[in-house]
Amino acid sequence: MQEFEGHENVIILDHPLIQHKITRLRDKTTGTAEFRQLVNEIAMLMGYEALRDLELRDIDVETPIEKTVSPVLAGRKQAIVPILRAGLGMTDGILNLLPAAKVGHIGLYRDEETHKPHSYYCKLPAPINERTIIVTDPMLATGGSAIDAIRFIKERGGVKIKFMCIIAAPEGVKALTEAHPDVQIYIGHLDRQLNKDAYICPGLGDAGDRIFGTK
Repeated sequence: MQEFEGHENVIILDHPLIQHKITRLRDKTTGTAEFRQLVNEIAMLMGYEALRDLELRDIDVETPIEKTVSPVLAGRKQAIVPILRAGLGMTDGILNLLPAAKVGHIGLYRDEETHKPHSYYCKLPAPINERTIIVTDPMLATGGSAIDAIRFIKERGGVKIKFMCIIAAPEGVKALTEAHPDVQIYIGHLDRQLNKDAYICPGLGDAGDRIFGTK
């Protein structure tokens, strides 16, 4: 794992398996089914690292050999909040790790001319203030959608928030850390820059279109 320019809350997950799978995502010949499966697998691998600070408590267990004390997760207070629509592609990967987690949704779309996000839906599991919240979006480009989504969560009482993306541009990371310095950000790969159309370079195209097979 690497930090981004000294920001301890920004973690770049440089695990070989994550990097290998991201390369397959980038390939324009990778079809919808494989792309969707890769996003799911990457999310699960990233979740393994992002959730290493979950609290534990000890319980009594009787093994086939003897009685012992062993740790389990302390409570079931996690929430996964994908940013619609592309963030949905990462949800199942994290649910594989946390099957009891609740799932909320935040709907945002980007104006193609201004590149600014606009909201159309927000539904969060209660009590949101008691939960570890994992916000997911495969791409962190300008940072606008992530900034607004996290703001919506905070306005509704969310406190412990993590953001997970597969690909990020430096511009988006900078904007997100400045807007929400308290949020932990987990990145699969930090790309070079945004182009004039605010797409990540080299990137992987439109994640939502590639996950759902739309144009």
